[in-house]
Amino acid sequence: MALNRRHSSVCLATLFVVLACAALIGVDGWRTWQARERLLSQAAVDTGNMAQALARHADDVYKEADLVLQVLQEHIAEDGLDPKSLQRIHRQLVKQVNELPQLNGIFVYDQYGRWIVNSQQTLETTHNNADRSYFIHHRDHADDLPYLGPPVQSKSTGLWIFTVSRRITRADGSFGGVVLATISFDYFKKYYENFDVGRRGVIMFMLDTGMLLIRSTRDEVTTGQDMRNTPIFRDHAAKRDRGSAELTARTDGELRINSFVRLPRYPMFMTVAVSSDELLTSWRHDAYVRTIGILFLVGVLATMGRRLVRQIKHQARSEVEAVKARARTDQLNATLVQLAMHDGLTGLANRRHFDRTLSTELTRLANEGGPLALILIDVDYFKLYNDVYGHTKGDDCLKQIAAVIGRSKRRGRDLAARYGGEEFAIVLPDCDVRGATTMAHTLRQSIADLRLPHSGGRRGHVSVSIGVAALDPVQAQDSPLALIESADQALYQAKEGGRDRIVTSPQSLKVIARDELKRPHSSRSGQGS
Repeated sequence: MALNRRHSSVCLATLFVVLACAALIGVDGWRTWQARERLLSQAAVDTGNMAQALARHADDVYKEADLVLQVLQEHIAEDGLDPKSLQRIHRQLVKQVNELPQLNGIFVYDQYGRWIVNSQQTLETTHNNADRSYFIHHRDHADDLPYLGPPVQSKSTGLWIFTVSRRITRADGSFGGVVLATISFDYFKKYYENFDVGRRGVIMFMLDTGMLLIRSTRDEVTTGQDMRNTPIFRDHAAKRDRGSAELTARTDGELRINSFVRLPRYPMFMTVAVSSDELLTSWRHDAYVRTIGILFLVGVLATMGRRLVRQIKHQARSEVEAVKARARTDQLNATLVQLAMHDGLTGLANRRHFDRTLSTELTRLANEGGPLALILIDVDYFKLYNDVYGHTKGDDCLKQIAAVIGRSKRRGRDLAARYGGEEFAIVLPDCDVRGATTMAHTLRQSIADLRLPHSGGRRGHVSVSIGVAALDPVQAQDSPLALIESADQALYQAKEGGRDRIVTSPQSLKVIARDELKRPHSSRSGQGS
């Protein structure tokens, strides 16, 4: 009996060692794979953020150039192109090119493509630009929209440039020429050199037509290629405004994580890509080292199998302690998750919680067919409030307003969040624009009732501007960004209209008007906002 008991203990010990080794290898393999997935996921987030920043920069660069052209159009329309006017325009163009480093030059062409005036010190009259794509476009299209052309080589300097142009339209509506701003290729090249995407990473800036403006790597910078048949353009960027994908490049066969973002105002998009292989180099090194350590540990466990039997009781006690430690860790992690989803100053949900909730509710309501409303609140003249009363009082002001906003929630799915700075947001699932507008009026009055003194306010106390938007019902193609932009535009109109007021987005007003038409005439009533 004792022999059988000893044999059973040996078998149990052997089985335990085998299972322990297998579990150790399996858990380590799973954790190693999870580390790889987290690394790739974080790379997609990082490249997406970089692409967003570069897209915003490029959008601002083109916007500044386009504003210069709009002002130039107005000068030409008002003053004409007589010699004195040309002299004034020339001085202004020289000054603007000197002040804006991205500009390579500004030019004015007549209806035949001849150079009339530009930002150069001496006007060259030997060149004619009637063959350029931007000239042909404006000659054949009577619209007043800017045209973003493909990269070209300057006829005066021979350098690669990017163009943005507008049409000169005469008083009778006929074609009168073109105003053109050229943006330096080297300006973008030097700017992108400041961003580290690795030795095999790529930054690309393209037109919506698939024409490459600039492709920047550590070793070379190119321009002018047709990217329409590349996977990043054909399968992704041409179909969506932003996103990420792991793709193999057609040019060099490199597998990269690509993130792309469309410019807000212009038909262009930015792509940032990092090499998956290069990104995983450190992960592979850590995986090899960890695997060697695990194999060594497995050997030690196999050798110490017999001794493990004598330590079963001790191991059992250790396991109990480990379970308790794990429970404490889980509780701590849950606390940390709760803290990470709330704003430290106001106690409301933070931006991350807001974004997640809005996306979740939009998906749910798209399937169920219900409405979704969003309220954006901005504290009027809050910067002035901080300047006058100090940041400590400013924080106290935000806390009191946040408390009012938090109490305004009536249902469990409603979410009140600090959107950023002095801006707050309320997500209202299953709520139409009428209900949201009613809540907005109540909320505005409740904040006014706080009577927080503000010498810079319209009525001597703190007030808020509110924008309201709703999707009714939510459609599958609706996006969180579209709803936010709609509410933000309404908020902007509230501030532009004098602040301390509520504005409902035009799309939501259409819903109200539609509902009013469906009611009997005797029951209709006006909705002011």
